Amino acid sequence: MIARTFRRIALLVLIGAAAAGGYAWRLYTQPLPLPDAPYAFEVRAGSSLSTVARELAAAGALPQAYALVALARWRGVDRMIKAGSYEIDTGITLPQLLAKLTQGDVMQTSLVIVEGATFADVKRALRAHPGVRNTLLDLPDAEVMAKLGMPGAHPEGRFFPDTYFFAAGSTDAALLGRARRALDARLAAAWEQRGADLPFASPYEALILASIIEKETGRAVDRPLIASVLVNRLRRGMRLQADPTVIYGLGERFDGDLRRRDLEADTPYNTYTRGGLPPTPIALPSQAAIDAVLNPPATEYLYFVARGDGTSKFSASLAEHNRAVATFQKGGR
Repeated sequence: MIARTFRRIALLVLIGAAAAGGYAWRLYTQPLPLPDAPYAFEVRAGSSLSTVARELAAAGALPQAYALVALARWRGVDRMIKAGSYEIDTGITLPQLLAKLTQGDVMQTSLVIVEGATFADVKRALRAHPGVRNTLLDLPDAEVMAKLGMPGAHPEGRFFPDTYFFAAGSTDAALLGRARRALDARLAAAWEQRGADLPFASPYEALILASIIEKETGRAVDRPLIASVLVNRLRRGMRLQADPTVIYGLGERFDGDLRRRDLEADTPYNTYTRGGLPPTPIALPSQAAIDAVLNPPATEYLYFVARGDGTSKFSASLAEHNRAVATFQKGGR
């Protein structure tokens, strides 16, 4: 009798184990019942796997919260999930979901930092991007640069303009750090390949002139010649007389119309009233502007004037330049 009872219990245990095993097999191999496809969700920094599993189960993306937790603990990865924004689609299974969470296979978004932008423009772009987490933007610029590892540095021109791909939820500090390092690396590489007899004492001086060239360039084809003009003027000790530096110095006072009185009003950035380079860059220079300023073509040009179609007319003498001004900008300035 006892033996018969024991056999029955053992049979029931085996049947239960088989049923449980079959259920577990289906749970781990069947596609998840997503409420939407694709389904996006957020894993907040510091969230535990148990919290994430409960939230997914409550949303209808998991049949059982414990199943994800149990699988992760069995594999020893329950403490390895990564924060970020995720997107899962029809057909994904529980093990595949766990792999995404532990590998940080997050949704990618992007931010474009535009050539010729100022640091104020960059901050506005970061602040407006829904995928960027603000940690620095409310601080004074000096504190921002200190936190980015450049205490005492002016932020203008210090970030490389490019398209940056990142996981939603990344911080402004992380993105600015990437852009700063990219600029440093590219400037250093270009400096190593620079031409001879350039009027720069440091890569930073080249960066300043590159930023001016970026703002002076209407069409890319003119960029090397604009670089040659400004380098030639520096070599001869002539003032740069670059309108974009004056505009930068005016700041919010600039109303879109550059007047003679603006050209005569002295500021540290007025290259009509002061010789040499302004104290800092005035914008973010492109790679092409950096390359142009460090390897300008050999010309005799000292002047240029806009033709009105985006291109410029270049001249080697003041008399030739004055004729070009009369032709392309009646009345000159």
